[in-house]
This record gives sequence, C-alpha cells and structure tokens, in this order.
Amino acid sequence: MPTAARRMLSIALLAIAPVSVRAQTGGIDKVAAYSGSWKITIEHLDTALSKASKETTNLRNDCWRSAGYFACNQFVDGDSKVLIVFVYNAKDDTYTSYQIPPGGGPSGSGKLLIQGNTWTFPWEDTDGGKPIYFRVVNVFTSPTTIEYRQEFSRDKLQWTVTARGSEQKLP
Repeated sequence: MPTAARRMLSIALLAIAPVSVRAQTGGIDKVAAYSGSWKITIEHLDTALSKASKETTNLRNDCWRSAGYFACNQFVDGDSKVLIVFVYNAKDDTYTSYQIPPGGGPSGSGKLLIQGNTWTFPWEDTDGGKPIYFRVVNVFTSPTTIEYRQEFSRDKLQWTVTARGSEQKLP
C-alpha cells in the first residue's frame, strides 16, 4: 500500500475514533474516552476526492495510559487496524498522535486540536504540487454521541465535506 494511502487509512481511523465530553479533564487524560466500543455510521459524499457510499462499522478501542502517553489499539469489525499513541504538549495545548500499523509498516503522525466540545484532526498533502488541506471535525452532542465530518480545502477558507456521520457508544 503506498505511503499516502496508509496515511489516509490512519487518518480515516482517527476520524471514526470517538471521544467523549466526560473526559474533558486536562492534558493527556482528555483522550482517555477513546476506550470502549462504538457503533459508527458514515455517509461518504460524491466529491472530487470521494465517492458516494454508506457504511456502518463497529469500533473497539483497547486503550491504556503509561506516564505521559496514551495508547489505543483500534479494532474495526474485530480486526486490529492501528495502534495510536497520543502525547500532549502543555506549552501550546496540542496533542500529537502517532499511528503504527500492524505488520511493521511505516508509521505516521498527526495533530489533534481541542476547543471545548470540538476536536479537530488537521493534516495536509499535495495534489499536483499544490497543497491540499484536510481535517476531521468531531462535535460532541452528548457524552456518548458524536457528530463528525471529514473535509478538504485548497485555501483553508472554503471547506468541502467528503463524509459525515455519527458515533454511538455501546453499553
């Protein structure tokens, strides 16, 4: 699988990785809500960068904390897909995530920005030598429900939604 495709898979998994308002305590502890099982519903839209489709998956995050690290082994429909390790930078109040695929493939990294009940995973790539910006935006409507969207932009001003969905924590 090409490096760009692996990065997109890791970011897509982050997009469906739910977090909860309950974990709004501070620092690395905020991402503790990744633990648990979730029902994910996604509607992909027909855009220049996506094809229309719908899917439903089950996500299980097997997570733990050790000192300043928080890690989650993400299982999608029962298969381990990626190990995500989070670290927190208190100086600029940002998080970095490191995605490690199974089988020893190349790892990736990304940022997480948290403002209130909105958590944003931004990244960028190039298309024909020109930058293209992406983001996944999670908005927490309750401690067990998240509405999210995946978007891209060529100028960081106008954003096109490529997918949207919801996440519901399972008992």
